[in-house]
Amino acid sequence: MGTKEYLQMMREIKDCTFATLDGEGRPATRIIDVMRVEEDGLYFLTARGKDFYSQLMEQQFVSVTGLTKNWEMLTLRGRVKRVSQELLTRIFETNPSMNGVYPGDSRNILEVFCLYEGQGEYFNLSETPVYRETFFLGHPAEHKKGYEITDACISCGICAGLCPQQCIDAGEPYAIRQENCLHCGLCVENCPAEAIRRR
Repeated sequence: MGTKEYLQMMREIKDCTFATLDGEGRPATRIIDVMRVEEDGLYFLTARGKDFYSQLMEQQFVSVTGLTKNWEMLTLRGRVKRVSQELLTRIFETNPSMNGVYPGDSRNILEVFCLYEGQGEYFNLSETPVYRETFFLGHPAEHKKGYEITDACISCGICAGLCPQQCIDAGEPYAIRQENCLHCGLCVENCPAEAIRRR
C-alpha cells in the first residue's frame, strides 16, 4: 500500500491518539478525530482555548497513532500547520456529529490543522510473522528504526534461533528482514560478537 491508503486507514479509524509535549517537556496525549484526508495531509481540529492548540502552535509537531479492529497499528509523526478556516464548513459537512458538539457559531472557536510532512509506519500484529512498512508524507528526512547485522557477524546463528518472529536469515553476515522485525532487541543482547547495531 502507499501513503494515501495508510492515511485513509487513519481516517477510517477516526479516533486516534495525538501526542505533543506539555510546558514541562512531558508527553501529553488526547483522542482527536481525524476529520479529513487529502493528498497533502491529514486534517484535524482543536479549540483555541485548549492546551493542545498552544502546543501545536509552539511545537508545530505532532505524533498520531491509531489501531484498527484487526490489530493494524498506524503511526504518523510530523510537522503541522494551522490552515484556512474555509475548510471548517466542509469538515462539519462530512463530520455531522460535530454539529452537536459545537452548534451554530460556536464552531468558530475551532482551528483547522494539517499534518503535512512526516514519517509513518504501518504495523500489522495479526500476521505471522508480524509485518511493518514505513511510509512518508511530503519530503521528510528518513529516520530508520530497528537493527542490522554488520560484517562483524560470525554466523553462529544464535540470533536467528532466539528471534521471536524468526525473521533473521542465515548468511555471511546474517540478515534481518526489516518488514518482519519486532525491534525487541533480543538479538542485540545475545550476540557474542556484538555484531548487531541500531540502524
